[in-house]
Amino acid sequence: MSAPRWCCCVPDQTLRVCALYPDLMNIYADRGNLTVFERRCAWRGLGFQLAGAGIGDSIDPDAHDLFYIGGGQDRDQALCARDLATIKRDALHAAAGRGAVVFAVCGGLQLLGHGYDLAGERLPGVELVDLDTRREPGERLLGNIAIAVDLPGGPSLLAGFENHAGRTYLGHGTAPLGRVLEGKGNNGSDGTEGVRGGSHGTVIGTYMHGPLLPKNTGFADWLTATALGVAPAGLPELDDRLEAAAHGEAARAAGV
Repeated sequence: MSAPRWCCCVPDQTLRVCALYPDLMNIYADRGNLTVFERRCAWRGLGFQLAGAGIGDSIDPDAHDLFYIGGGQDRDQALCARDLATIKRDALHAAAGRGAVVFAVCGGLQLLGHGYDLAGERLPGVELVDLDTRREPGERLLGNIAIAVDLPGGPSLLAGFENHAGRTYLGHGTAPLGRVLEGKGNNGSDGTEGVRGGSHGTVIGTYMHGPLLPKNTGFADWLTATALGVAPAGLPELDDRLEAAAHGEAARAAGV
């Protein structure tokens, strides 16, 4: 990513991020999403704090503005699912209830709902949103993807890469993060991708990884602003010519 050419006013704020299971849920290099948050905060003169919470660690729902969950192998995902649904469940519900952002990618998305039927085993979910995931016969949902999104003050298009065997189905009235323009999405059949829910609309999940945010920095800014409780337009401007080029290439790769 390019460094900023200039910044207007510097907000006196700090983005406090908690990465859940950073050693186990990082199969698709999605730690790169955290780097995007850190660098863009630094370029804007915003503070940035990163904490991690692993298996058995309790979390303070008021100590962080954004909770991040990446994707993992089946075995690691199973370990994290049980911990998430027990030790961390109440704190995550409290955090989302006050408007903190919970941002989950791929395997993390699958754990946001009621559970995941995986190879004869039912993994519990944290039940922040009404969705369910199951392993069904058929090929993996794999390839470049682009989706149309409706995020107040945010981007209208996200582009990335998906690679998942699980099929996710949203409950009636549950909103997706976006609608598939190219690619497979949650289940390859209903045109939905990801989820956006919770009482404040701040529980966000997506199957797009690789990582996602370097190619969609407008979405990173929307997540940052939402976590800080400010309008995206209130963030100091950056010179995003290289980032815009990366987004354009990702969209073209998806056929948009």
